[in-house]
This record gives sequence, structure tokens and C-alpha cells, in this order.
Amino acid sequence: MWESFYEQFIVYDGYKLVLQGLMNTMIIALVGLVIGIVIGTIVAVIHVAGTRSRVARVFAYIGDLYTTIFRGTPIVVQLLVFHFVIFPLIRLNIPGVWESVLVFGLNSGAYVAEIMRGGILSVEVGQLEAGRTLGLSFTTTMLKVVFPQAIKNVIPTLGNELIAITKDTSVAGYVGTTDLTVAFRALASNDYQIIIPYLMLALVYLVIVIIFTVIIRIVERRLRKSERRS
Repeated sequence: MWESFYEQFIVYDGYKLVLQGLMNTMIIALVGLVIGIVIGTIVAVIHVAGTRSRVARVFAYIGDLYTTIFRGTPIVVQLLVFHFVIFPLIRLNIPGVWESVLVFGLNSGAYVAEIMRGGILSVEVGQLEAGRTLGLSFTTTMLKVVFPQAIKNVIPTLGNELIAITKDTSVAGYVGTTDLTVAFRALASNDYQIIIPYLMLALVYLVIVIIFTVIIRIVERRLRKSERRS
């Protein structure tokens, strides 16, 4: 089995397909998380400000509907709905990897919204009141006073979200994206030796998760050190 895998991986350039799958997996996970953080932060701020005016309450309701839909349906279903229904209706024709990035970003945004809302609420109310007392607008106070403190509180949870997205990218092949799972599945299908390719697939995902975990812990330690110095 090892000889067959070596032949498919090296002799027949299977590693090139794996590298492409790895690159696509990283693009979907990292860019998707960035999109999720942007969307989630906006939704969280709107939700926190939801009682300030009638317009804010309307946007807060829309945000709640958005999070309910994307948290209440599987990512595979969302990929298929966007690929076969929504994108054709709006005549959006983009490569599968960027379809996956958009859908994963929207899906992540629903989860990050709750993460960021918890982070914002974890900051003492007096911080917001102090900013308003100094004459800062609600938006400025949120951006310059509350949000920097909130983001420190949610770094570990955002790290978990990144790890979850990375593992969920294994379903991106449903919309024609060549991710890691598709790449190793292709190697397995070439000679019908499935044990080694799938074991290697699991090992690659494990290594990626370990690397992300180490990076997240380093960031956490540096943030804690900066807090002690301040």
C-alpha cells in the first residue's frame, strides 16, 4: 500500500493536487473567518444597540434572523443552496473556491456574532458610559473603548472557530472545490487503495489544527503579558 501511495503521490505528481487542495483549504478557512469576523462584529454591535431606536431594533431583528438561519442549517445545505439556487439567480459566476469562501464567511459570521456579542457584554458597562460621558459617540466608544477590550476576551473562542472552519472545509468538494479531502480522495480512487490516503488526510488536518492551536496560545500569552504591563 505504501508503494502504491508513493507512486501516486510522487511519480504521478499527486502531491501537486494535494498542495492545491491545501492552499484552497487555507484560503477558505482564513478568508472565511475574516469575513465572518467583519459580519459578526457588525451584527453583534447592532444587536447590542438594538434598544436605542426603532431603526436599530429592526436591524437587530434582521441580525437575529440571519444568525438563526445560518446556525440552524448545515453548512453542506448552505453550500448547495448558494451554488444551485442563489448564485445562479443573481447571475454570479465565480470559481468554486470563492463560492466556498463566501458561504463559509456567512456561516462563520452567524457564530462570530454571538461570540462578539458575548465579548462586548463582558466589558463593564461603565466603560461605555465613561466614553459617552467624555462626549464620544456610541460608534466611536464601541470602536475605541469597548471593542479592543472585547476582542481580547474572545481570542480563544475565535481560535476555536478557525479550527472548526478548517475541519468543515472538508465538505467544500460538494460545489466543485478542490480541497484537501477531494485531493486525497482522488489519490485513493486512482488505485483503490484507500487506507493510506485517508490516514494521511487525517494526519494533515491534525497537523494544521495543532499549528493553529499553538499560534492561538502564543497570541493569548502575549495579550496577557501586555495586560500585566499596562
